[in-house]
Amino acid sequence: MDFQHYQKILNDSSQQVMNVMLQSATYIQLLLVLLVFGFSFLITNTIRKNIPALSKLTKNEPVNPLRNITGKLGNLIFPLFAIFIMNFAVEISQKLLGHSWLVSTALTIALLLVCNRVIDDNVRSRFIAVVFRWIGLPLLFLHLVNFLSPLVSVLDSIEVVLGDIAISIYDVISVILFGSILFWLGRISNITGKELIRRQNHLDFRTKEVAAKLFEVTIFILIFLLLLRIMGINLTALAVFGGALGVGLGFGLQAIASNFISGIIILLDRSISVDDYIELEDGRTGVVRELTLRSTTLETFDGKDIMVPNEKFVTESFTNWTHKNKKQRYRVDFSVAYDSDIRKLVEIIKATVASHEQVISGEGVPFEEQPDCEIDGFGESGVNMFVEFWMDGIDDGKNRVGGDLLLMIFEAMRDNGFVIPFPQREVRVINRNDH
Repeated sequence: MDFQHYQKILNDSSQQVMNVMLQSATYIQLLLVLLVFGFSFLITNTIRKNIPALSKLTKNEPVNPLRNITGKLGNLIFPLFAIFIMNFAVEISQKLLGHSWLVSTALTIALLLVCNRVIDDNVRSRFIAVVFRWIGLPLLFLHLVNFLSPLVSVLDSIEVVLGDIAISIYDVISVILFGSILFWLGRISNITGKELIRRQNHLDFRTKEVAAKLFEVTIFILIFLLLLRIMGINLTALAVFGGALGVGLGFGLQAIASNFISGIIILLDRSISVDDYIELEDGRTGVVRELTLRSTTLETFDGKDIMVPNEKFVTESFTNWTHKNKKQRYRVDFSVAYDSDIRKLVEIIKATVASHEQVISGEGVPFEEQPDCEIDGFGESGVNMFVEFWMDGIDDGKNRVGGDLLLMIFEAMRDNGFVIPFPQREVRVINRNDH
């Protein structure tokens, strides 16, 4: 009995499909859909040819945030234009043929494909992409086929009551979906906005960093407030205990707030910039690679990253070796035997040091910045000497100039007959006759 019932339903459905396929209105709708897509394709090609910013991105094209956005918008011109015209096609089909099921189906599929394309092109987080694809798209489909309202009523009726708080399945799904959308939009807006700010060449580095940090904080606050509204939390009621909560957080998050304010102060007073060489009070050194709201990253020459809280640069002393001038003066010590021609050696060492490509020397260089060789003192085995020189940058890491100069000085002294002394002891044997 049941089998015959289902067989009858199948036969009736097959008959309806055959009747639809035999109707001329079906093929008219199909032709209308093809015309819409063909016209949209021609219009899209014309627009993208005449507006280079909307053209397709090439693999070798330099990365530019604004160009990346316009290129992705260009990819959406065709489907969006088709959807726009398809809405008119639905009305035309309904008035001329009395129904528009095929055109409406094409419109629904086009909308879903556009949303899926946007997810593929712009969502990099795997979790958010899954939420959009497996929750957002099915909900959009139900909305387009007018099944969403009954489903919302059913989901809203299934709830869990915790005291005075009632949480329904619909509330949970809406928070997850719209929260994911907000965080995705916030992340995209934050990255794009900061890139655009940092590309403003008429602003100095510190102004761009301050603007980027303030933009990031603004985006975070807006996302947080919108998420509270989606969760149904009354912001007016939140403001009532906001003062007391702020006092509590002030004590609990004092260090975080201090580091944040210190980061703003550092950027504004221009005491630290990216690529500066910093020596901390405890002796640790490194090159500034990144300035964040909480800390400053110093990269050492052996590849380690030191995360220094911003507060330390405000409350403690530190040395910025390359703050205003990257030129630094260094000294190399050596010794020579007492019977050497010191005046001749001085000139040889000056010329040897000046020949190094990273040592500042030559015509036009002030006298005080030229390589200078002097006697430092008289040792037990020889004359202690040193040579001072100036160079751009730090004598460490990739710029190991001091080590190169020691080798050059050794070779110059050897080639010119100068002897490097070493400790010597004279032993005398005295014979005594015992009487």
